[in-house]
Amino acid sequence: MTVVPVILSGGTGTRLWPLSREGYPKQFWPLVSERTMLQETVARAAGPGFGPPVVVCNEAHRFMVAEQLREARVAGARILLEPLGRNSAPAIAAAALLLREEDPASVLWLMAADAAIADVPALHAALAQAVVAARAGRIVTFGMRPTAPETGYGYIEGGEVLPGLPGVQAVARFVEKPDAATAARFLADGRHLWNSGMFVATAATLIEELERYAPELLRAVEAAMAGASRDLDFVRLGAAEFRRAPAISIDYAVMERTDRAAVVPASIGWSDLGSWAALWDVGAKDAGGNVAVGPVEILESEGCYVRSEGVLTGVVGLKDTVVVTTEDAVLVMPRERAQDVKLLVDRLRAAGRREATEHRRIYRPWGHYEGLIQGERFQVKKISVRPGQKLSLQKHFHRAEHWVVVNGTAMIQRDAESILLRENESVYLPLGCVHRLENPGMIPLTLIEVQSGAYLGEDDIVRIEDTYGRV
Repeated sequence: MTVVPVILSGGTGTRLWPLSREGYPKQFWPLVSERTMLQETVARAAGPGFGPPVVVCNEAHRFMVAEQLREARVAGARILLEPLGRNSAPAIAAAALLLREEDPASVLWLMAADAAIADVPALHAALAQAVVAARAGRIVTFGMRPTAPETGYGYIEGGEVLPGLPGVQAVARFVEKPDAATAARFLADGRHLWNSGMFVATAATLIEELERYAPELLRAVEAAMAGASRDLDFVRLGAAEFRRAPAISIDYAVMERTDRAAVVPASIGWSDLGSWAALWDVGAKDAGGNVAVGPVEILESEGCYVRSEGVLTGVVGLKDTVVVTTEDAVLVMPRERAQDVKLLVDRLRAAGRREATEHRRIYRPWGHYEGLIQGERFQVKKISVRPGQKLSLQKHFHRAEHWVVVNGTAMIQRDAESILLRENESVYLPLGCVHRLENPGMIPLTLIEVQSGAYLGEDDIVRIEDTYGRV
């Protein structure tokens, strides 16, 4: 019997702003290696004994997930699309219902897409114990042996070892994130474990316990699955039905109430990478205890995390400080205030700042674009289209466009014309013309777009036909 990885990729990771944002959250970024966190997660749940993964994600992120799985050479994955975020319980219910159709005894390994794990062999050893317990009807979570009095994690108090299940304990209770004194006591007593948010159970067991403790939620998700549509690698849940599901975590909906909860204590070098301080914890440090990522120069500083996504960033004489530079935002704060980034993002969002949720580079199913210059009645963008991909057939009511190819080959449809452009060639698209851009080549297509007109918003796009179902 194989284990089916179910990867929950619905988080936005706002505590890692300005890198992680709603439009491109932390699971899609390389944070601890050259692979993204989603790819890291998939890699540790692949090989003999594992089935193709099921990834549950926001509909807006569907092509990012598909592209990163393709880059990781993952075959046979299914991508469940949530029309809106409803926390973990509805997402898990949808995955369990999908897999129950194939085999009610399917063993699901449920995990977030954005955690770091240093010791994968130890993880697999813990998983083997959990799978035995799952087949015996348990819902098993992984409890991380704490290494510090951490106040940012929930805790699990372990109980007696379960008969016939070596290494597996009953759950005595779940504990909310504690204050510092309570966390210190938990660290000392040896009975309390960090709640990793990973679970192992059969599809049948999960659905039985959802039926028992969250029947309203299960009915809504069953209706959403019944109304689901399938296109490409995606299973698109029924939006109206899914919206009726209560927004609740699997911990509150089931785990804190069921008598079938169990825990496997483990030491696997786990971190949820929930803050810049957590990234400092797991990062490679220099002699001064500094972590440097990207084009960074650090002088006479100690205990700092400094990251740049392209702009040379210099730090002099700082201690225990986080400095993060992206193309359009800079964050500077004491490392001990890392959890307060969310408060800053909330303020930016309330002020209507685009930087709170979107990067300058915007990802689309066909590739991405980024703004370069914006002025009165004009703006300049760089557009990159992946090989074999094409934009929607569209027109604009308020702007005209010039396209200049700087790399690759472009096939342009302009009204009734078909125009092939190569490097250093250009085309003019007058206001109102029906047009489409396609990359027919084997290498990425890059072009510079100059827009001019009275209104240049992205909502001035009338899609006539679209490969990706966005009409």
